[in-house]
Amino acid sequence: MTTPRLEKKTIQQIKQAYQALDYAGLGPIYCDEGGDAFWEDRRGPCQKLGSTIAKALRSRLPQQGHSLYVGAGVPEIPPLLMERLELQRTVCPYNLRHAEVEILNQAVGDNSIQFFSSSADSATGNFDHLWIVSVLNDPEEFPNLSRLFSYDRADPMTFDISAFSSEREAGIRLFANCMAKLTIPGLLTTSVEELPWIEHWCEQYQQPYYIEEPTYPTALVGDPICFVRIG
Repeated sequence: MTTPRLEKKTIQQIKQAYQALDYAGLGPIYCDEGGDAFWEDRRGPCQKLGSTIAKALRSRLPQQGHSLYVGAGVPEIPPLLMERLELQRTVCPYNLRHAEVEILNQAVGDNSIQFFSSSADSATGNFDHLWIVSVLNDPEEFPNLSRLFSYDRADPMTFDISAFSSEREAGIRLFANCMAKLTIPGLLTTSVEELPWIEHWCEQYQQPYYIEEPTYPTALVGDPICFVRIG
């Protein structure tokens, strides 16, 4: 599949968005300490790697569709702008961190993109594309899930099985509620580490799926991203 170039207006808006971000405000949201140094190091890769993913996504989405973004933040700015500016799609990004949502809306609001500070399963309507990257293995929202599945740091002597079970049920519920909004056939953008959730859902609802190659690295946590065709 040929990967198209982003249009000049999109590249310019991505650049302007990253210049407009309040990095002093983002620092304590993403880091307990050293936020300034973190964003000094990650700002460029976010823009570059995010644009690479945006280019790959562009050839996979139709014009004027609808995308639901779960847990969208700074790294998702390039694909969101690409969808809105080049494909005239409706994008609905959700993020539970209210302070980050305010910063993001100030940076991209002029492009008819609005971040929502609530859970993505509260979104209404149907979507032909679901973006859920590094959400179900997020150490803040699902600390026990992330320790066991993503980072392999679970101590068998101290691991909280009850908390893990509760988080797993919450993760299954969140994913199922979001997948219920996906039109079939549809496209899923996710991290490789979250594929077991997709495979479990597809087997449960007897939906065929196809995991595309290649994968694309993310700028913040390093989770490789892949595209999955559902139905």
